[in-house]
Amino acid sequence: MGTQLYLGVIVVALFATTVANAEIKVNCEKDSISITWRIHPMLVPYAARHFLGNCMASRFNVLPSGEGNAEFNYKLDDCNFKRLIKGKKLLYKNELTFRPRPRSSPASYVVPIECVYPRPEGWIPPFLNAGSGVAEGRGGLKFHMLLLNERITAVAETNVIPLGSFMPIWATVAQESHQPLLLLMEECVAATTPELQANSNVFPIITNKGCLLDSEKGNSMFLPRYHSSAITLYLQSFEFGLGEEVYIHCKLLAWDPEVLSESKKACHYVKENERWELLDDPMQSSICDCCSRTCNTRSKRGDEWESNGFRHTSVLGPLIIIDPSQQNTHNASDVSIADQD
Repeated sequence: MGTQLYLGVIVVALFATTVANAEIKVNCEKDSISITWRIHPMLVPYAARHFLGNCMASRFNVLPSGEGNAEFNYKLDDCNFKRLIKGKKLLYKNELTFRPRPRSSPASYVVPIECVYPRPEGWIPPFLNAGSGVAEGRGGLKFHMLLLNERITAVAETNVIPLGSFMPIWATVAQESHQPLLLLMEECVAATTPELQANSNVFPIITNKGCLLDSEKGNSMFLPRYHSSAITLYLQSFEFGLGEEVYIHCKLLAWDPEVLSESKKACHYVKENERWELLDDPMQSSICDCCSRTCNTRSKRGDEWESNGFRHTSVLGPLIIIDPSQQNTHNASDVSIADQD
């Protein structure tokens, strides 16, 4: 067994060395990108493990030399490109990655990709443009928070959770006619009461404007998003309130997906990389450095609309966390495991 693990490490190391010598050609067009990635013959059988963001190669050819050409031809709105404004420049950023192992493992090789364009004259982020219709129905946003089953395929059928197991908490905001929104969890605590009082005994889960504290101390994490308006907290159950009814209190915020900062973020600690990482753009993880101290909570813009109904407090519960050896002594409560709206 030890020999197999050792050989596996060697193979991954060889992959990384081989990919590092690859030839990559990038052509940034008006609203699209074309990339040709020359693949070493050793990696041709693993063509499906080369990605641009979350997109596989749109075409793959094996050359007479035995090498392969992975071609990526996509719109800049595809593949999780990040759009940023820097001064007079409009930037689109992404990454080419080679992932020989499961998606949950770090990429063996990463190549940053960037297209730079002149910033359009008079450009204002649509989300913050008062004339774009975003202001309509601000108070009508609908927030929800649910407990999912362990496979993350449906709403949980029980609220009894063995100590140390994971409880996926899914939060979402119904966007309806709004511009795309990014849902963030600003703060979350566990308490033994459905209402928080000044003297309530709480267990902090997310603090510091979006830092998942329990990811550093335990094994909790944010799962990759399937849509910007939803977020999944993969929370490991804890000893706080063991055997009692526990409620998860979260402050949710619907925010502009183009404007992330120390006060608007979703960060978790990745032990393999020994650093805090930004869920929505690991390339901007420096935003999360403040999770080890106190983050700047002052918002430079957006205060006006931020105070008009884009925040919401959700309470999930009751949940009952039990010692697995005592699981048979507890029955699931006859409740809907959703927020207490």
